Amino acid sequence: MKITYTEIYRLSIKMDPFAIATGTMDYAQNVYIRLYTDIGIYGVGECSAFPFIVGETQDTCIAVAKDFARLWKGKDASDIESRLGELNSMIAGNTTIKSAFDMALYDLNAKSANMPLYKYLGGDKKQIETDITIGIGTVEEMVEKALKFQKNGAKCLKIKLGKDAEEDVKRVEKIREALGGDITIRLDANQGWGFEDAVFALKRMEAYDIQFCEQPMRSWNDDLLPELKKQTQIKIMVDESCYNHHDTRRLIAAQACDCINIKLVKSGGIAEAIRIHDIAVRADIPCMIGGMLETRLALSANLHFAYAFPNIKYYDLDTCLIGHLEDPVKGGARYNGYILDIDDSHGIGADIDETYLKNCEMISI
Repeated sequence: MKITYTEIYRLSIKMDPFAIATGTMDYAQNVYIRLYTDIGIYGVGECSAFPFIVGETQDTCIAVAKDFARLWKGKDASDIESRLGELNSMIAGNTTIKSAFDMALYDLNAKSANMPLYKYLGGDKKQIETDITIGIGTVEEMVEKALKFQKNGAKCLKIKLGKDAEEDVKRVEKIREALGGDITIRLDANQGWGFEDAVFALKRMEAYDIQFCEQPMRSWNDDLLPELKKQTQIKIMVDESCYNHHDTRRLIAAQACDCINIKLVKSGGIAEAIRIHDIAVRADIPCMIGGMLETRLALSANLHFAYAFPNIKYYDLDTCLIGHLEDPVKGGARYNGYILDIDDSHGIGADIDETYLKNCEMISI
């Protein structure tokens, strides 16, 4: 199964502005990949650049994608390990665009095996219900959104925090007061607090029945996470601190986290996400599957991953529900309220509509 050529698309998805501690996004900076082969099938992959977190933009992803496409032309797509090894040897980091090529390889190989991706990965379906995220706003705005989501049937909210610790405590207090005790609340500070603010905020918020707090401090403060864990009863989930299995091993050895957020786009794709998952399993550390601002195409890959790996205990698969103003995807994951499902089409089971692609910048290599 030789790769004959690659198509690279600039996939800019219009959004309502979405704010987190490190910045605001008003469109999803995505890149869509098609890997064509000599057996008449192609694989698809998508990544979503989030410059504030990963240091990659849509333009840098496209530039590196052109080099990857040239590198893989004429190579065997069935040898996943060798192909991904070539990308890592060619350039350090750049996990965002690497994840799209990784995803396309897995899609190709599952299609070649006539299997949906989750079965190719050795998994079975289970019911998956996502949380829904509230971006940073005023206390009143966030309470209003929380009540709206609860009315729509949400059972789990993820609240973005990290700009002002005292105001953050008020946000959580008022949201919990408005919702009552029947809904799960998670927090995500997106590296926004320093150590003292994190201790202050988390200790104050212990009274509000918080499931966990994601990434309270900058990753360069990872050495302070063990002490933060001692200072609060709220569980600590790492996200921006954990890109790969080396980070996973380091954080677990330091007793720096209670759980880990796995994102395909952050880890470089499925292959590295499996390594993270497996180390976490051995340490009895539960994981969450999350994302950036992907369309339902990459969301579908995330769903397949969640089906396939039993240590994925938490689901943050709301990327298409938090502001996307257009949906260019055919097939793929579907929402029934906040519950996700997908049919058993081969591979990822999703693609981008051809009519939509006609209006996108495309490079063929």
